[in-house]
Amino acid sequence: MKLEANLFAAEMKKVAIRDGWGKALVEIGKENKELVVLTADVSESVRTHWFEKAFPERFVQCGVSEQNMASVAAGLAMEGKTVFFSAYGVFSPGRNWDQVRVNIAYNNLDVKFSGAHAGITVGPDGATHQALEDMAIMRVLPNMCVICPCDEKEAGKAARAAAERKGPVYIRLGREKTPVFTTDSTPFEIGKINVLADGSDVAIVACGVPVFEALKAAKNLAEDGISAAVLDCHTVKPIDKKTLVEFARRCGCVVTAEEHQINGALGGAVCEVLSEECPTPVVRVGMQDKFGESGDGIELLKHFGMDSAAIEKAVKRAIGKK
Repeated sequence: MKLEANLFAAEMKKVAIRDGWGKALVEIGKENKELVVLTADVSESVRTHWFEKAFPERFVQCGVSEQNMASVAAGLAMEGKTVFFSAYGVFSPGRNWDQVRVNIAYNNLDVKFSGAHAGITVGPDGATHQALEDMAIMRVLPNMCVICPCDEKEAGKAARAAAERKGPVYIRLGREKTPVFTTDSTPFEIGKINVLADGSDVAIVACGVPVFEALKAAKNLAEDGISAAVLDCHTVKPIDKKTLVEFARRCGCVVTAEEHQINGALGGAVCEVLSEECPTPVVRVGMQDKFGESGDGIELLKHFGMDSAAIEKAVKRAIGKK
């Protein structure tokens, strides 16, 4: 993939990843008259308010009741509707995991939902609202697809792809405005890694906000003579085993980068694949088995070691393990 020439320009456009999801729902709603959208008293925050305004008769405000919302979504899906619902990630899937597991995943229903305000970049909301475990608890569920878009445009593509896919899909969304570095023509396919930069010394596998940080790291590493491939692994489940193995063999070491606990999500998934298919040194960048704290979202990314500088350090560690 060829990235835009002004990828690291200071004036680069920044948009909240969740905006792509919300705008896409309106477009999908125009095409699919069976689409119904639900939320739990946070429609503006999770960007379902645009759908509510366009299609009020197909919007359900469930109130502060995430468990009930998941059950209502399951019931609507059983009646043939395509259902999308949204809440904060700490509450959905954090609070309604049982309903998602039994009512939605067990029945393999056509329900798609987003966990918004996920990751450390939620910032001032603090540890209680920084969903850093959501992908892990979703990834373990049979039938569940797990997607973590890297920017606003990819979030819109993820929503559209989810609408076309049969079965449940979880899409993880952040709140902070972040650089929009992919384009309308950037490919998106569930279960297929996007190779954003080629390389031969190390493969950096990232999802969500850290994808841009990985690209910055690769640029800096190139100045030190290190050739780093950057793989946008937006689909954590089902993961693209073929591409992972290809780059592990080519580069000889891997770094994973995610705005999530290092256990159970992207880093865990990559290690599982490579341990079985192509044993390779892996260094994981992410939350190191800690809770977060209040602060500026981008500053917290640096403080907890999930920014480009942390990725650069991880790369040098990984290369040293070859």
